[in-house]
Amino acid sequence: MYTKKPTTPEDVIERAYKGKCTKEDALLLLEGNPFELFELANNLRASTIGDVVSYVVNRNIYITNKCVGNCGFCAYRTEKGFILSVEEILEKVGEAKKAGAVEVCIQGGYIPEADMEFYLEIIESVKGEFPDMCIHALSPMEVNYAAGISGMSVEEALSRLKKSGLDSLTGTSAEILSDRVRKIICPGKINTQQWIDTVTAAHKAGISTNSTIMYGHVETLEERLDHVFIIREIQKETGGFTELIPMAFLPYNNPIGEKMLASGKFSTTGLEDLQLIAISRVILHTYVKNIQATWVKLGKKLAQVALQCGANDLGGTLMEDQISTASGGSNGEYVSPAEFEWMIKGAGRTPMQRDTLYRKVERDFPGRMGSLPGLGKTKIGSRE
Repeated sequence: MYTKKPTTPEDVIERAYKGKCTKEDALLLLEGNPFELFELANNLRASTIGDVVSYVVNRNIYITNKCVGNCGFCAYRTEKGFILSVEEILEKVGEAKKAGAVEVCIQGGYIPEADMEFYLEIIESVKGEFPDMCIHALSPMEVNYAAGISGMSVEEALSRLKKSGLDSLTGTSAEILSDRVRKIICPGKINTQQWIDTVTAAHKAGISTNSTIMYGHVETLEERLDHVFIIREIQKETGGFTELIPMAFLPYNNPIGEKMLASGKFSTTGLEDLQLIAISRVILHTYVKNIQATWVKLGKKLAQVALQCGANDLGGTLMEDQISTASGGSNGEYVSPAEFEWMIKGAGRTPMQRDTLYRKVERDFPGRMGSLPGLGKTKIGSRE
């Protein structure tokens, strides 16, 4: 049987294994046979993390749906919305704890009512009542805004957040780390250097973060790659990133998307999504161990395929949406631990429930909805 010879140059593959992929290498890999790229990324994943695929039982808690921002991709913000009280937040955390969550992701917009003291009170209250719950909260944008209206530096704000019990800062508000792009899609947000400085300061304060990239709108292919290389440079300096989460832009119910759709451009293709996951694994090899395939953006089946293209994590159960559905909402989605385990085993991999910092979580009843996983002794799975 005739087998086509690989077209990827050996020196490109050698640099990839050494963690020295260049931008030219990345462009070459993206121009070539996608299945060769997927195979390379899958091999790098195997050499880095083995066959374990992780997920976290978590709940998203949205403090508010109000925001003074003017991001052209946002379909969530509203002028007349809600702001949760600390008591309401604690009630949601308690519900999550009873359902087996080990992480709450607390996020919202940036508004004058939410200053740094408000955030500190939330974190201290949650940690005080639920000391074992991992608090993954706030974006670099929210930290900058709240610090500014509270009259303190970003460094002071991060130090106080750390002392209050914040376990991890979210890596959102990154979108695409290109000021050209940011002026189009989120002109009111912090610029590229401010995002870099805030995340770097968080890492130096002992607060880990994930990293994200929201792609598929007005950015070029090279700007996508530049973003991933910026993540690599920060990680070289700080080692503070737990993962990269590629998130495809959804062009519905927002101004940027409306312009895209009117021009005949739709959302990214499945092939594009898999290629970005794969090239991110190649670029970040030896630096960032975990690449997430987010089922919310990809769908469950493509997320499962992504596990063969460099990804090793499926993200969270997103309990908030499940509870919303149970309350009569029509837009909520949820993946149970049992379904995550089924998806992972179906891809020929070994499931592992984790916490925010990629520490293994021992479960009383593996994969069953409603079990109460105890943190117990944990082992770091992403960073030394």
